[in-house]
Amino acid sequence: MDKSLENLEIYQIALLLSKKSREIFSSFDYMTKKVIWEQYIRSIDSVWANIAEWYWRFHYLDSVKFYYNARWSLFESKHWIKLMYDRKLVSENIYKSIREDLNTLWKKLNNFISSIKEKLKT
Repeated sequence: MDKSLENLEIYQIALLLSKKSREIFSSFDYMTKKVIWEQYIRSIDSVWANIAEWYWRFHYLDSVKFYYNARWSLFESKHWIKLMYDRKLVSENIYKSIREDLNTLWKKLNNFISSIKEKLKT
């Protein structure tokens, strides 16, 4: 993997979110993992996978498409963590921590997309 991708802040945050999420779910029972965990982890992992896939794209417009995909996976992740909190599967502290990380990544990803689009104008 290229060092510049590993140094990309949005990639680092997405990887940390994935790691934090997996640690939380390690204590869940089989049914909860099967029904909710798979959906949530798939959406979380899709965020950083789309960011990584962008790196190998040549054209800016092509890369923006992957950032949009990452952003929608992030939106889906917000849904799943809220659902888990509402169903009392995660504590309020865990919910707030994950939600804060998701919101931070949302803002940074949107700013990153905007900066890519600005490059198109020049």
